[in-house]
This record gives sequence, structure tokens and C-alpha cells, in this order.
Amino acid sequence: MPSTPAHVANVPVNQIREITQAAWAVPGAIVLSIGEPAFPVAPHVLEAGMAALERDDTNYTPNAGIAEVRAAFAQRFSQLSGVAADPHRAYVVAGAQQGLHLALSTLIAPGDEVLIPDPGYPTFAMTVGLLGGVPVPYPLAPQHGFQPRIEDLRRLVTARTRVLMLNSPSNPLGSVFDHDLTRDLVRFAHEQDLWIISDECYEAFTYDVPHVSPARFDAGGPEAVQGAAAARVITSLTLSKTYGLTGLRIGALITPPGMEALLDNVMEASVSCVSATSQYAGLAALRGPQDYVSTALAHYRLNRDAATAVLDAQGIDYLDAKGAFYLWADLSHATGGDVRAWTRNFLAERGVALAPGTAFGAMGEGWVRIALCGDTDELVEGLSRLPAAPGRAVNPVSR
Repeated sequence: MPSTPAHVANVPVNQIREITQAAWAVPGAIVLSIGEPAFPVAPHVLEAGMAALERDDTNYTPNAGIAEVRAAFAQRFSQLSGVAADPHRAYVVAGAQQGLHLALSTLIAPGDEVLIPDPGYPTFAMTVGLLGGVPVPYPLAPQHGFQPRIEDLRRLVTARTRVLMLNSPSNPLGSVFDHDLTRDLVRFAHEQDLWIISDECYEAFTYDVPHVSPARFDAGGPEAVQGAAAARVITSLTLSKTYGLTGLRIGALITPPGMEALLDNVMEASVSCVSATSQYAGLAALRGPQDYVSTALAHYRLNRDAATAVLDAQGIDYLDAKGAFYLWADLSHATGGDVRAWTRNFLAERGVALAPGTAFGAMGEGWVRIALCGDTDELVEGLSRLPAAPGRAVNPVSR
């Protein structure tokens, strides 16, 4: 059989899928390893999708999406970020992952480098590598509250660096960038002439802190940094988490002016367009009642508080989650330096699936990601099976 290119063959296994698929094969397993919202989709969203099928609205749409859907995404982005967005800059994609692939396909050539967070979502590195680029992890360390530092980024920039990946609220960390840090990161990108891809998949879910979009500080934003002559922030949005539409694959990129024709060509060469059914369901989600979002937010906060109470009782350290629906917990007292193997053994022995921290980068060794989006009783039961930390010590990073 002919060989495959090295950059394809070397794409790493997604350890989240690895442990989750193993858990699905274990009867009665408590699955806390995957971010799948537990609420049923709102009826008006389902009805809109079914209505599209019933009227046989199953044809191609424009590459960039149905005009009404683009306008709805632009309006949501403007409301949440404070940045005016022309609907022509909203590009409908088949979920955030396809949006990431589309954006990177337009920005990097083979050998180009992309700065990605470590710990960070695994497909950041996977997608860069699949396109022949070089993922360059920037450290998010416990002693710095798992926040990026400009000095760390500066040391990693080379002549081949093209893109800075940002993710707030963070998957897997649950951390959120504040106003000043977000501004400083955008200023850094302008100084270094880098693109920014801002993954804002969890923008609807923050706890007592605001979500701050990097686009606020880009050229054309209300707080544009000095020297921001041309826009360079591409914002990734999705309805998967916000409205529980993970399987419909519907999201959007909010792009700088002038990228429309380029994105049309790249989209045509990949998936042509997003399913019309998904787009109409997404339109109903964006424009209809928002009860799902408020109910989900309250549930995730409840689960966060219930989970931290269990971890506190066991003396297990964690990062206090300010956003998304994950809790980042330190199990290094139990994992023996191989958290990936430990999570497999923990599933086999105790029937609970957790995402190993190394799924998100080398900095995740010893840590696990706990999904907070499911049933509260199952969450508490699963975490109660964790091994308590010797001495029940509490590290300052958890406070």
C-alpha cells in the first residue's frame, strides 16, 4: 500500500476520545470525560430544523451561509463583544472544529508555526500538524494561575510564526482572560505581526466575571490598541455548547474585512457549505427564546460548586473555574507520572472516565479535566471515588 505523508501519519491520538470511547463500552460507567451538554435541545430549535426538511429545503446554500443566519451570528457577536460586525464578515461553518481548519487553511503554509496553549484543546495541535504546520506550545503554568504570559510568548516567536491561538473561556481549564490580559495579548500580536484565532466556544458561560473578546482591542474595535492599523483577529463561535447542538455542526467565524473571497474558495474545496437544516435550526436558536442558555448556565454553576465541595473534602487541588463547564484538578498524588495510564486504570477499576491532562499538552501531566455538564448526582458519585490527597493539603492555585 502506498505510504501516507508523515505530517498526516504523525497526527496524535485524541486522548479525550480514547478514554470516552473506552467508557462507552463499560456498562454503567460514569462518563465525565467529554463536554456533551445534558439538556434536551429546545423545542423551537428542533421544530425549525424539521420544518426545513418538510419544505425540502435541502439544497446547497452560499459558501458563507444563508444571509439570515450570517446576520444572526453577527448580531450575537456584536451584543456579546461590543464590537460592531457586518454580517458579510460572519462566515457559517460546520462547527468550531471545521471553522478552525478553515481559518488555519487560509493563514499558514507548510512549515509555518502556530503558538498554541499548553494545556489547550487537543485539536489545536492536531489541525496545525494536519496542514503541515508546526504547533508551538506556550506554557500555562500553575504558579501563574494557568494564564499566558507575554514574556513566554515572546521567547517562542520566530521568523516562521504566523498565528497566536487564544481560548477564553478555556477548555480544559475553565480559566477566563481579564480585560487587561486580553488587551496585552492583542497588542503583542500586532507588535509581532501575527494573526489571532480566538476560540470563544464557551463565551456564554462565565461565573461572576465578564467574557472579554480580543476583537474589542483589534483595529475597528472600541478599544483598539495603539498601532492596530489592520484587523487580525478571527473569532470562532459555535452553537454546539451554547445551545446543546453538538451533532448539528453549526458555528461561525467572524473575520477581518476583506477575507470573504478567500474563505469562499477554501470552503468550496473542503465542505462547500453547511447543511441548510442545521443553519435554520441555528437561526432559531440565535433568534428565539434564550431559556436554554440561562438554564444551562445555572446548572453548570451548580455542578461546579458541587464538584469543588467533593474535591475540597478529599484535599484534591483544582483550578477555580471561572468559565466553560470544566474543572481542572490535580491528581498527581495518585497518577505516578502517567496520568493517561492512570485514567484508563481508574475507569477499569472504579468505573469513572476522566480526561487525562496530557490530552491537552505536556503541561497537563498529573492533572485531569472533569466535565461539569451532566447529571449532578452522577458527577458527585464519580468524584467521590477519587483517591484523597495525602495530608489533605490545599495548594494556593485552587483559591
